[in-house]
Amino acid sequence: MTATETITAWTQRPLLGFDTETTGTDVARDRIVTVALVHSVAPGRLGETVATWLIDPEMEIPEGAQRVHGISTEHARAHGMKAAEALEEVASMLAEALAKDVPIVAFNGSFDLAILENELRRLGLPTLTDRVGHVIAPVIDPLVVDRGVDRFRKGKRTLTDLLAHYGIQQDGRLHTADVDVSATLDVLRAIVTAHPQVGASSLEDLHQQQITWHRSWAENFNEFLKKKGRNPDVSLDWPL
Repeated sequence: MTATETITAWTQRPLLGFDTETTGTDVARDRIVTVALVHSVAPGRLGETVATWLIDPEMEIPEGAQRVHGISTEHARAHGMKAAEALEEVASMLAEALAKDVPIVAFNGSFDLAILENELRRLGLPTLTDRVGHVIAPVIDPLVVDRGVDRFRKGKRTLTDLLAHYGIQQDGRLHTADVDVSATLDVLRAIVTAHPQVGASSLEDLHQQQITWHRSWAENFNEFLKKKGRNPDVSLDWPL
């Protein structure tokens, strides 16, 4: 199979983008406030089907988190779904996609998957791992991929930074979950265009390569933290 044929084989097949907005960054204690799943069958917004959930986290949403995603405690309480109902729907859709070998695409996806797994456990629901019966795969994280294929590029690598680096015009408000997912899918396709070897990999090989890329980055970053006198607490494992 040629590289071009392989690119067509997975980048032009369905992708399922996934993102959450939350009450904070502690995956063990914080709660999910919104979820977006974007089913993409072709580049561009016309090829996307968006599903979103607003959830009552049953706790105060700190002001800092409200400033990021714009959702107040009062709004979530008044209009949000019960967490168990919403996350059962989300987990079922993710598990169905993985069963069909449709990759989950998530920017810094370790966070989103970890907080989802913890929320499902808290609610007494089967985790995503339970539902698929194996490690969560295939997953594609454009942040991990970008670090792997362009390791020595200086500068930050937020979603905003990668949009700028790859020359992608932003067409919505970032930190709105569905907009973030669409932007993440745009970044992934731009990476494949700039680095054809990514598209030439099978989904299985790309998933395994990301495990290696993340471990290498995390080891180096933990060494950096040590030198700065900070706690080297970045997990070496990916995606969970």
